[in-house]
Amino acid sequence: MDRLYIIGGRQRKPLFQDPKEEWRWYDTALVLDVNVASGVVKTCVEYRTPTDARAGQTSSVNFHSGALVGKSLYTCTATEVMVFKLPLFRVIGYFSLPCFNDLHHVAPTVDGNLLVVNTGLDMVLKCTPEGLVLREWSVLGEPPWQRFSRAIDYRKVETTKPHKSHPNYAFELDGDVWATRFHQQDAISLNGSVKRIPLAGERPHDGLVHGDRIYFTAVDGKIVVVDRRTLAIDQIVDLRKIQDGERQILPAWCRGLLPVDECRIWVGLTRIRETQFRENIRWVKGKLGEGTIKKPTHIALFDLAQEKCLKEFDLEPYGMNAVYGIFPVPAWVN
Repeated sequence: MDRLYIIGGRQRKPLFQDPKEEWRWYDTALVLDVNVASGVVKTCVEYRTPTDARAGQTSSVNFHSGALVGKSLYTCTATEVMVFKLPLFRVIGYFSLPCFNDLHHVAPTVDGNLLVVNTGLDMVLKCTPEGLVLREWSVLGEPPWQRFSRAIDYRKVETTKPHKSHPNYAFELDGDVWATRFHQQDAISLNGSVKRIPLAGERPHDGLVHGDRIYFTAVDGKIVVVDRRTLAIDQIVDLRKIQDGERQILPAWCRGLLPVDECRIWVGLTRIRETQFRENIRWVKGKLGEGTIKKPTHIALFDLAQEKCLKEFDLEPYGMNAVYGIFPVPAWVN
């Protein structure tokens, strides 16, 4: 598995406004084809959301988490769901709804529809491929529109923060729809079963079902491995200790997962701005002193069984400053 598709975004340069305004940091959504063996990198897609589907000219544009199924790559920007057909990345599916704000993930369901994580409204939606909303869940168990209004076009709202939950990722497991919840530090079933996976105080992003396990990224640089049958934690791996040892290296947002086998897994690590340390992450306050090393946005291959970092690949020379997804390039793609 030497060739990977990486989805994310390019940082706006120069940073023209208050750097605390994270919803303005990125100006171009990207898909890269990365050969981690040869070092050859190709840009497959550069994309900017049209102005009628975002709050303003300077609103951020990223590709957020998605899924690769057959010849279709599913992804989303903050306000759009998109489907690309491989290998030419022709757009074969697109919709943008007024209720969309800060989308974080889209994935196809077993019945041929789509799960859309509508982070800005603390919701998960089930939609047809054409964009008809079939189901709406609040990840807090409240009526979905209790705190929001159907009369508002949320694509035109810069941000709805602070979020009460901030769901990041949705997945299906044994007939149930699940979502990760950043602030509640868990994943929950949305189908009324009240099933919950507490994640030992870790703030999750991805929740990827692979074989008999569910792999969760914790944004401060950990992987939480859960048994899909018992829903109990099998392992928590601190990637920073593996990757960096005793060096004082600032952590990165841990987002994007691709299991290679039962032991090895690719992980995306996005460089964090210093503003984020000071304001959002308690566990790094006071660590911005002289001599601190800032790692660039990169992907890394880890052996979770041996707790080793096997390989790293820096993405910033190729214009990618935020990573949200990692997928294998199919063998039939030239």
